[in-house]
Amino acid sequence: MKKQQATLFCIGYGDTSKAVADILRPRGWQVVATSRSEEKAARLKAEGVTGIVFGDHGDWTPPAGAHWLISTPPDEDGCPGFREFGKHAASAGWLGYLSTTGVYGDLDGGWAFEWTTRSPDNKRGERRVESEDAWWSVREDTNVFRLPGIYGPGRSQLDRLKDGDTKRIVKPGQVFSRIMVSDIASCVAAAIDRDLKGQVLHPCDDEPAPPQDAITFAAELLGMELPPETPFDEADLSPMARGFYSECKRVSNARTKSLTGWLPEFSDYRAGLKHLAALQDQN
Repeated sequence: MKKQQATLFCIGYGDTSKAVADILRPRGWQVVATSRSEEKAARLKAEGVTGIVFGDHGDWTPPAGAHWLISTPPDEDGCPGFREFGKHAASAGWLGYLSTTGVYGDLDGGWAFEWTTRSPDNKRGERRVESEDAWWSVREDTNVFRLPGIYGPGRSQLDRLKDGDTKRIVKPGQVFSRIMVSDIASCVAAAIDRDLKGQVLHPCDDEPAPPQDAITFAAELLGMELPPETPFDEADLSPMARGFYSECKRVSNARTKSLTGWLPEFSDYRAGLKHLAALQDQN
């Protein structure tokens, strides 16, 4: 009997989902992804991905046994992916939901572990908690990937410096954890390979660090002058950016490494930014 082709069903198809698909497609996986328009669905088809228009897919249902990867951010009514497809979750062979370390709130520089109690400080974090719980309510074996600050090609300190769109804001004691997009994807793929079920996972690098340190290193790589140092209390920030600085924590990946056998290719921001700078030089 011919073995059924493995299918990745992406609810949401941004940079991270695409990076996971790029790992699995060469292995022979079929990829199905939601899109917001027929035009985007057509572009996906050109990439070898079957596009399903979100909210306008008729009687189409996800293939039985598919591996689901959910990345749609929640709105005021919860997770859009859950509203659209949650009723079909029983048919999935594996589920992964991309959440955020924002569910832990502010830990005053302390460590967040995979078992740390969720205690969000803002509405965005509360919505993520609600979305995690929604998926667990229909499938308690859903894996939740809690992501820290994400960077990658076209979305790093290098790009913001070149665009003149970054500030070197200094808040004493502030640290963030980070992860390269490609390292999130390899962590998800490792969880799929080990058929993990019902786990909380932390795809993050090994070195939480102050945000101004990453900006300083990026400027050195580019040979650019550093933006002037701006004390946090004097910075003109959007409410979202100010909320980002209101949380200070270090995110541990030790248990995630043990469960998945995964190691980040870019273990700190220096390795990641060097790689991105080399890519920019090639282009």
